[in-house]
Amino acid sequence: MINSINNGKTIGITGASGALGKELTKLFRQKGYKVIGFTHSKTESEKNLESPDELIRWECGKESILKRHLKKLDILILNHGIYDLSRENSNYENSIEINALSKFKLLNLFEEIALKSDSLIKKEIWINTSEAEILPALNPSYEISKSLIGKLISFKKNLLNQDSKKKLIIKKIILGPFKSELNPIGIMSPKFVSEKIYNSANSKRFLVIISPNPFTYLLFPMKEFFNFLYCQIIYKYKS
Repeated sequence: MINSINNGKTIGITGASGALGKELTKLFRQKGYKVIGFTHSKTESEKNLESPDELIRWECGKESILKRHLKKLDILILNHGIYDLSRENSNYENSIEINALSKFKLLNLFEEIALKSDSLIKKEIWINTSEAEILPALNPSYEISKSLIGKLISFKKNLLNQDSKKKLIIKKIILGPFKSELNPIGIMSPKFVSEKIYNSANSKRFLVIISPNPFTYLLFPMKEFFNFLYCQIIYKYKS
C-alpha cells in the first residue's frame, strides 16, 4: 500500500516532463521512492531533488525498447498524452497512437514482465485517462483516443486470467481538467491532482476519480459496472 513504508520501491512515470509528471515525480521523491521518468522531450532538464533519479527518453511506437527499464519497476504510472485541436487526419492518428495504443502496449508489456516476476509483491500499473471517455472535451480526436484507451483498460482488467490477477494490479484514474501547457484553463492544479492520485490510489479500488464534476462520480462507476457485467457474460459464453 502506498501510505505504508515503501521498502525502497521504484516507480516509473511516463510524461515525466509535463506539468502533472513533474508534480508526481516531486511527490514520490519526497515520499522516498526511487523515480524513473520516461519522456518524449528532448530538452535537457535540471537535475535536482525534485527531478527523476533516472530520466529515459523514448518514442511512441518503440515501447519494446523500454522493457529493461520496466523490469526495475514496482509501480508504473502511464501519464503521457497529447491534446491537439487541429482537424488534420494526422492529428487523429497521433492522438490514437499516443493517448491510447502506446499506453495499451506498455500495459501489455508490463503485464508480461509481472507474470515472469518471482516477487511475492504484486506489480501495479496506474493509467491516467480522462472524463473525455464519455463526456465532451470540445476536441473530437482527444475524445476518440480517450474513449478507446478507457475501453481497452476496462476490458483488460475484467478479462485478466487468474495468473495475471495474482501478479498485477490495474488502476484506472479518471482525471478532470487540470492546468498544464496543453490545457492552460484547467480548473485543478497539477499539485492538487498529484496529491489526490497518491492518496486515492492507496485504496484497493480499480477506479479512481479526480474531478470537480459531480456527474463524473455518477456516470463512470455505472459505466464500469456495465463493462464488468458484459465481461462476465463473455466468460460464461466462452465456457
